Amino acid sequence: MAALAAVASVQAWEPVAPNPLAALDNGLRPSAIPPGEAPPRWSLAERMRHYKVPGVAIAILKNGEVMQATGFGVREAGKEDKVDGDTLFSVGSISKVVTAATTLRLVAEGRLDLDRNVDEYLKRWKLPASAEVSKPQVSLRKLMSHTSGLGVHGFADYQPDEPLPTLMQILDGQKPAKGEAVRFKHAPGLINDYSGGGVTVEQMVIEDVAGKPLRQLAEQQVFAPLGMRRSTFESPLSVARENVARAHNGEGAPNALPRGWESFAEAGASGLWTSANDLGKFVSALIKSYQGHADFLPQPLTMAMMTEVSPGPFGLGPRLGGAGPGRYFFHAGANESYLAFMEGYPETGDGFVILTNGSNGGQLSFEIRNALADAIGLGAHPPMRTVKLRLPPSPDYAGRYRLDTSVPMDLRRASADNFDFDSLQVNVKGDAVELVLPGQDKPTPLMPLGPAQFVHSGLYLFVFEFRRDAWGKVRGISLSIPEADAVAYYARE
Repeated sequence: MAALAAVASVQAWEPVAPNPLAALDNGLRPSAIPPGEAPPRWSLAERMRHYKVPGVAIAILKNGEVMQATGFGVREAGKEDKVDGDTLFSVGSISKVVTAATTLRLVAEGRLDLDRNVDEYLKRWKLPASAEVSKPQVSLRKLMSHTSGLGVHGFADYQPDEPLPTLMQILDGQKPAKGEAVRFKHAPGLINDYSGGGVTVEQMVIEDVAGKPLRQLAEQQVFAPLGMRRSTFESPLSVARENVARAHNGEGAPNALPRGWESFAEAGASGLWTSANDLGKFVSALIKSYQGHADFLPQPLTMAMMTEVSPGPFGLGPRLGGAGPGRYFFHAGANESYLAFMEGYPETGDGFVILTNGSNGGQLSFEIRNALADAIGLGAHPPMRTVKLRLPPSPDYAGRYRLDTSVPMDLRRASADNFDFDSLQVNVKGDAVELVLPGQDKPTPLMPLGPAQFVHSGLYLFVFEFRRDAWGKVRGISLSIPEADAVAYYARE
């Protein structure tokens, strides 16, 4: 019910321009629009200044082909070297989709089975048994869809003077690795829990089977076949490389000096360096393989890649959303100083790539995504218009609420990961409703959609609806993520 109500509050949105790139002049916007306000129609230039992001590169796809790849701003603040479509950027977790494609190419060759226990492939390391998971049975399908039960969401970057750990040290949490050991948090297959650790196990599997490091495998299986001549999993990236976007912090100042960029030891999960042009070619190859117009991946395997693995919103690598012609696959990437986003529409052949070289590039990339999706005009990422409450919110909304774990995981889906909180506190202050989440000191403000319905906007829209029973008591809060078709329920304590 909450999901239906949330969808009903999303309004249709007309394309702003026939050429998606024209939307960068006056089409950037947030995901939720305050009541009575027109969409802000920001330009890319003004939002780059606002977020203090020196450089952006964008590729646009039409009919499955890269229509244009171009750059905006500079590779390094205070310098004159311009970003272009071939400038190298770190793309964080978008690496996972390229790693997935490398894996699927080996599946297509018959060297791997998606549903075989990966312990049968692993040579240097074995899945760690625990009291809860005494006999691990984990497949590549589970690793690639974040349903393996393994932990470690993401990894820290490494500065120029820091040594890089081996893959074994990463998996076992041994120095100089910065993260904890990759171990089971849940039984395999039961819950969606985004796991860079699981993708690192996937990397170990394909390296052990092929007898080559991911850097060589990806070159042979992905980069060379697709003409991605600028792309690499090299780490650290050599200072001899030319046309590299330098790292910048939240103030727009150069970071990771003196080299100018961090290193990413967990290559398969977050170590890809690529350009807008190259990543556009990759998105193109996935679309055309899905449509049966290319042989980069067999069409049945591409269909599997683009089909959700229950109970989560991921296929085999990419995250999925939308429906019909507006169905899309996507992935965001976030390293410390680089934020990126890619999205493709497999039915129509539309798509785009967004690369940034600043710590504030995440929110900027979402605003660019909104502008480009509006211009494409397939109904993805429409704005949610909020309202002005006609009376102050009911004071009995305030209180503490606890997650109802009896809601089936096939309904909770992505909420189990994207809103991973066992409890929440609601405060009502005058006309404002806010959440205080565990481990967070700063309250999260909510925008009203109605007297009992509120939204928080980020990469995803989270809709909260207070549930009042037939006796007039507030019994709980339903949470929905419309884009991920996910619902959870928090009962009042």
